[in-house]
Amino acid sequence: MTTKKTVAAAAKNTAKKPPVEKSATEAVTKKPKKAPKMKIVRDSFTMPQSEYQKIAEIKEICLEAGLPVKKSEVLRAGLKALARLNAVQLKRALTGLEKIKTGRPKKH
Repeated sequence: MTTKKTVAAAAKNTAKKPPVEKSATEAVTKKPKKAPKMKIVRDSFTMPQSEYQKIAEIKEICLEAGLPVKKSEVLRAGLKALARLNAVQLKRALTGLEKIKTGRPKKH
């Protein structure tokens, strides 16, 4: 013995739905696939105070030009600029840097 609900459910499952046709505008306006999220990395580093002050100076120049930037944006722009140099230019830029002891400074 089957109940009315079971018969109705079986009929509903077996009924074929007509294919849905997409209009030309629907086919064109498909959402593009999202680019995978860029992985963000946190890191710490040590640098002389005079060079660290340069970041603040560059941020101030950008702010006066109407472009507020973050420290990380200044550093990333610097990396992009270094990446454009050839090996000789890069060596010259890095050779002029003072060697510093890495790690956290001791607390006084």
